[in-house]
Amino acid sequence: MSLQAIYNKQPLVHCITNYVVANFTANGLLAVGASPVMADAIEEVGEMAAQANALLLNMGTLNERTIESMKKAGLSANMHNTPVVFDPVGVGATKFRAETAQQLLDLLKINVIRCNIGEMAALAGVNWASKGVDSGKGDIDVAVTAKKLANNYQCIVIVTGEQDVITDGIRVEFVEGGHEKVTKMTGSGCLLSAFCAAVLANSKEPFDDLLTLLNEYKQVSANSVATIGNFHTNFLNQLENLAEGRK
Repeated sequence: MSLQAIYNKQPLVHCITNYVVANFTANGLLAVGASPVMADAIEEVGEMAAQANALLLNMGTLNERTIESMKKAGLSANMHNTPVVFDPVGVGATKFRAETAQQLLDLLKINVIRCNIGEMAALAGVNWASKGVDSGKGDIDVAVTAKKLANNYQCIVIVTGEQDVITDGIRVEFVEGGHEKVTKMTGSGCLLSAFCAAVLANSKEPFDDLLTLLNEYKQVSANSVATIGNFHTNFLNQLENLAEGRK
């Protein structure tokens, strides 16, 4: 199980993420036994990424300072063969986000892109009606578009939603389940991206291990159903239980 593997290995996950989800991401990683570090100062990100077991780049709340930090951390991670997960939050919402995402993808070796359908469409250059940082609405063949994106950047692409899709450009798998209430909890997708990084930190079979993670994450969502305030608490409790091998 992927969450149990994280718990057993306790990887150091360097997260350059957005201020909306930083606390939830750190608590989620701690719940499954990982060690989060949220350093984003350009003076230290290169050194921190070199020490970490995995790097997450999340562009939810972009500014010029964090963009440069992402670039420096990403280059350091690439130099030290540290896996990099990219979460292109809201990439289709503005020209600034689209340009930033393209710069990062052109500059860095990305191991996994974790996105929603609207973000995937924007990265693939497909017309789509985005709604801010939410997925929006439209008509698209998710599997075909995700495969194209994976082949373009030679990485694994994970597209999450009511049905998750994971592909390495050749193989495609689908994951059902979960609960719609998870969409009312800020940071669920961002935390999943951090978990993807934690999984990659010690994985010899990244596709299969990430597929397992997606199934487990859907299970946690389904088992956390409650009023929205309690849902957040239940979610963290379920993560801890699964990571520690408790039902």
